[in-house]
Amino acid sequence: MSGISSPAAALLPTYRRFDVTFVRGSGARLWDSDGNEYIDLLAGIATVQLGHCHPAIVAALERQARSLWHVSNFFYNQPMVELAERLVTRSLGGGVFFTNSGAEAIECALKLARRHRPRGEFVVLEGGFHGRTFGALSATPQPSKQEPFAPLVPGVRVVPRDDPERLAASVDERCAAVLVEPIQGEGGVHPLTRELLAAARAACDRSGALLVFDEVQCGIGRTGSLFAYQHEDVAVTPDVVCLAKGLGGGFPIGACVVTPALRETLRPGDHGSTFGGNALACAVANAVLDVVDDHAFLARVRARGERLRRGLAELGLHVRGRGLMLAFALDDAPAFVERALHEARLVLNATGPDTVRLVPPLVIEDEEIDSALARIASLLGC
Repeated sequence: MSGISSPAAALLPTYRRFDVTFVRGSGARLWDSDGNEYIDLLAGIATVQLGHCHPAIVAALERQARSLWHVSNFFYNQPMVELAERLVTRSLGGGVFFTNSGAEAIECALKLARRHRPRGEFVVLEGGFHGRTFGALSATPQPSKQEPFAPLVPGVRVVPRDDPERLAASVDERCAAVLVEPIQGEGGVHPLTRELLAAARAACDRSGALLVFDEVQCGIGRTGSLFAYQHEDVAVTPDVVCLAKGLGGGFPIGACVVTPALRETLRPGDHGSTFGGNALACAVANAVLDVVDDHAFLARVRARGERLRRGLAELGLHVRGRGLMLAFALDDAPAFVERALHEARLVLNATGPDTVRLVPPLVIEDEEIDSALARIASLLGC
């Protein structure tokens, strides 16, 4: 260790990190190692759902840490069973497989679909992002991410995200599943239209394929409904929902939830995860649901999302998204994000050359939204 001269020296260079080290957080605020305070509009990429160090999550983690951490999936643990029952009851009613991440939840869904229809193909949308493990990456039609690791898993068809007829025509008896994000996250925060999602549902019903919703980024209250598919602008029920990120409020956990008809599709030995269903992770996720799964809380998410959207639009920005998952178009977005970090103490993210993403903690206060808008206005010269 004596030869390490900087924070980056011991890490593989898989991220272009900013030269900032955060040491403390509270709610929608962060502090770096020099004592500078920031407003966090990224939330660990839509992950720190209840903000940093929420007291309910801290209490749940401390309480569980004193009783049981991990026993393996050869046994049950109480937080795992409680979380499974809550997720199933509040969503698709079938069963759940727990993982450690969104990509793992997607892998479970892909394997489940292949069990449902052996050797079946997958239909995905342009601009989609489903993870970086080999199966999930194969379903992520972004050349810059795929090409260095070819050949990938075969059997994936890609269709435009704005063409319901093309999607419907691509789903036939050879298709195992249609995999979509109700709101494309890494692709630039693009909500899919109700027409396209309805076409996907109808095509799957006709062909017997599964409709899989990747809600890793847009689920668990992010859009102002507990699950993104429950939002009135979606109004389509999938066969499978994949969750992660906000489910653990910053603690690693993922889940693949299915309908009753699919509960027995995967058989003993078909799939596994050493840490999936870990008692610590599930205790934290239960604490997240205690707060998020509340009508008044979700109404505040919608109100805060509308406040942020309206404020951005008043600055002349073209805003898209839903709830507190928003983005605006801007030339040279990465440069703007870097300026925001260093000049305005705002934590933002660019999802490409011309998109700035805002996915703040769901507990962000009105005055923090207003302060962030004032800082953005200053950066834009408004």
